[in-house]
Amino acid sequence: MFTLSCSGGWVPGTYAEKIRAAAALGYKAIEPLSWFGQDLQAARAASDETGCYISGIIVQSADKKVSKLMEWTHGIVYEDAREAFVCAMGETVVAAQTLGCTTIVVTTGNERRDVPRETQHANVVAALKAALPVIKGTGIQLVLEPLNTLVNHKGYYLTSTAEGAQIVREVNSPQMRLLYDVYHQQITEGNLIETIRKYIGVIGHFHTGDVPGRNEPGTGEINYKNVFKAIAETGYEGYVVFECGRTEPVEVVTRKMFDLLPV
Repeated sequence: MFTLSCSGGWVPGTYAEKIRAAAALGYKAIEPLSWFGQDLQAARAASDETGCYISGIIVQSADKKVSKLMEWTHGIVYEDAREAFVCAMGETVVAAQTLGCTTIVVTTGNERRDVPRETQHANVVAALKAALPVIKGTGIQLVLEPLNTLVNHKGYYLTSTAEGAQIVREVNSPQMRLLYDVYHQQITEGNLIETIRKYIGVIGHFHTGDVPGRNEPGTGEINYKNVFKAIAETGYEGYVVFECGRTEPVEVVTRKMFDLLPV
């Protein structure tokens, strides 16, 4: 059975305070994503104390030049971002190991207009392959995220589950998987349950949120009871993360979220 992870935005405070708050609500994980500037040792202590861990973090760097190359307007669709990506991955792996986190979220950057998509696709694959030695033997998985461009993230390169899965297969590593965000893919392509069943072999992480509004499941058009049942039936045992806002007090929302789990 999969594990639900609390949205990092649902509770206030530092990483350590968020972890303790999520644990008090009954979660075994929480996902604030951005780790830079946090007291990672204190966060790890809170995790070891409560049994609630960080389910995923994003690739970041303390180096401003590296960070510039990793921005949405650049990213790994560009050849010159490859070395920066590997450097940032090295920093992020250290952060993940300190936190006891085993998932690092990767994005591509926005689509370029100066070269064909085939070239950008190849650059993404090459960057991910270049980062594999950094994570080798760590137990950490990279998860590549497609996003929607109709409502959020206008101009982003990777939107389809199919191309994301193809990139994962080309990288060809057990430590490279796909992040399937139910919110984004409902907007982009729909057909959620069949798509999840088709690509579960390459999916390593789930994000959720309802459409429209990107708030907690149950506030929009997606039948999350059925989606969660379908995910469970695949045998997936990773994290399903609430990467969304909320419309009610966190205690109320949390109770409703656990009620969505299949019996």
